[in-house]
Amino acid sequence: MKIHVTDQAGVEHELEGLEGWRVMEVIRDWGLNIKAECGGACSCATCHVYVAPEWFDKVGARSDDEEDLLDTVGDVKPTSRLSCQILMSDELDGLKVTLAASAAQ
Repeated sequence: MKIHVTDQAGVEHELEGLEGWRVMEVIRDWGLNIKAECGGACSCATCHVYVAPEWFDKVGARSDDEEDLLDTVGDVKPTSRLSCQILMSDELDGLKVTLAASAAQ
């Protein structure tokens, strides 16, 4: 399954993801500019992405913990998510996200 990721420079990358993997893991493992300091524990907000509006309802709702962490970053938008909280599935094949500046290494 594919994920389309636009990096902080505006370059789009088509990445191959695996069922059950966190979107953050896919982005990190392909070597894009994402800190992902906590490794997916939902405790740092350094994997902040913007989900394309047409995909936002498909990725599921934010948890309270995720909302709290997003409140700590200055570049939050209505479609902000922590990519560690989005799990790849067939329904998300073709997902489009943009890396937030706050996620940069």
